[in-house]
Amino acid sequence: MEFLELARKRYSVRAYKPDPVEEYKLQKVLEAACLAPTAANRQPVQFVVVRTKGREEEIKTVYGREWLLQAPVIICACATPSQAWVRQKDGKNYSDVDVTIAMDYLILEATDLGLGTCWIAAFDPDATRKMLGLPNDVQPIAWTPLGYASNEPGPKKRKPLAEIVRYERW
Repeated sequence: MEFLELARKRYSVRAYKPDPVEEYKLQKVLEAACLAPTAANRQPVQFVVVRTKGREEEIKTVYGREWLLQAPVIICACATPSQAWVRQKDGKNYSDVDVTIAMDYLILEATDLGLGTCWIAAFDPDATRKMLGLPNDVQPIAWTPLGYASNEPGPKKRKPLAEIVRYERW
C-alpha cells in the first residue's frame, strides 16, 4: 500500500470485534515497532503485550473505557530512559520520542494488516506499573488496543498545510 493511502486509512478505533488477532499478525506489528529508528540507535523501547480475556478488572484500573476491553489484545509501549540518548546541549532525554516513533510503526503496520488500534495516553501510570510489574526505571508511555474494528472511520479532520507548515523561519 502507498504510504499516504496507509496514513489516510489509519484511524482511532473505539469498537472491536471479538475475533482473535492471528499470532503472525501480532508478530509483524511487533517487528515493525522493533524496526523503528531511535536516537543513536539506543532502542530504549519495551512493549508489553496483554491478552484482555480474564484481565478485565485489572485493565479497568488502568483505563476505564469499556470499549478497550472489546479488543483481544492491548499493548503498552514503555521507555527505559536510562538507556536513551540524551541531547548534551539541554539534557533532553529522547526515550519518549523513541517510544512514540516505535508505536507509530506498530500502529501503521497494524493498519496495513487490517487491524485497528487507538493511541491511548489518558491512562493511569501507577495502575499500569502495578498491573504490568514494571521496574522502577521503566516508564509507561502509551497503550493501544489491537484487534479488528467493528465500526467504520468518520472523516478525518486535519488542519490545512498552510496552518502547520512554515518555511525558513517562524
